[in-house]
Amino acid sequence: MLTPGELAARLNRLVISILLVGHQKCDSAWRQPPRAIKHHSIWLVIKGKGTFTLNGTRYPAEPGKFFCFSPGMVVERETDPDQPLEYYFLRFHYTETFEEKEQWVYRSAAESPFPLEGMYTITNTPRLIYLFEQLNVLWKRRGHMTVMRRKILLLEFFMTLIQDFRAQKIAGDTTAAIESTQDYMIGHYQEPLTLEGLAQQAGLSVSHYSRLFKKYIGYSPIDYLTHLRVDRAKDLLVLSDYRLKSIAGSVGYTDEFYFSRIFKKVTGLSPRDYAKKHRFAPVTDRH
Repeated sequence: MLTPGELAARLNRLVISILLVGHQKCDSAWRQPPRAIKHHSIWLVIKGKGTFTLNGTRYPAEPGKFFCFSPGMVVERETDPDQPLEYYFLRFHYTETFEEKEQWVYRSAAESPFPLEGMYTITNTPRLIYLFEQLNVLWKRRGHMTVMRRKILLLEFFMTLIQDFRAQKIAGDTTAAIESTQDYMIGHYQEPLTLEGLAQQAGLSVSHYSRLFKKYIGYSPIDYLTHLRVDRAKDLLVLSDYRLKSIAGSVGYTDEFYFSRIFKKVTGLSPRDYAKKHRFAPVTDRH
């Protein structure tokens, strides 16, 4: 898929002519058998459930799903009989027209594939529904001013779509950054990690990183790191005869007394008591 910026650049070069706008409520038996699409069209599902099959690949048709169909694409569509589909659709023609180095360039739709094709998930569905409603109302009217307004609304529709994709990408990048630092902590918990260093690794401010980490993971970054270290220490206390200082050092604590306080705060038991409870041989406090 193109980036939001690339998508905007491509759409900016197109002159789009609307052929048909509509709103459809399907009955429980609605089904369109496989057929080759003749016109470019976009569909926004707003209610119900169903299945759309595009060139042999099945996709869920439900609220928040946006479909772009291109000529030649073989499409089969059907509704769930218990939850009939409701959707808006728009059929269009376009040509690519832009100025480059003081020369106008013209390309037909056959020479310039439409930059959207297939299924997309939308998060700001209400705004797109509103714009589709307005387009549907204006489709029933005539006049040059109405045609101009339809063009403006369609551009606004695509702008909203691009903004939605961009917001999803930012959220996805942020989630990936949080998960990356989570993985880093799992692999480097024994090292002297700091909140500032983890936030820098994620490319976020300390406060923003801390807030998002807790939102996605359920712990603050430092609490998560502490639990990783304590969990590893539990294993060492139960399965080994290492000295307490060695165990503390192996999970990232240079001070075994501080480690003991942290361990008791998390588990409710001192390391010595935890070891006594879970294995026969007690851990030693010798240095």
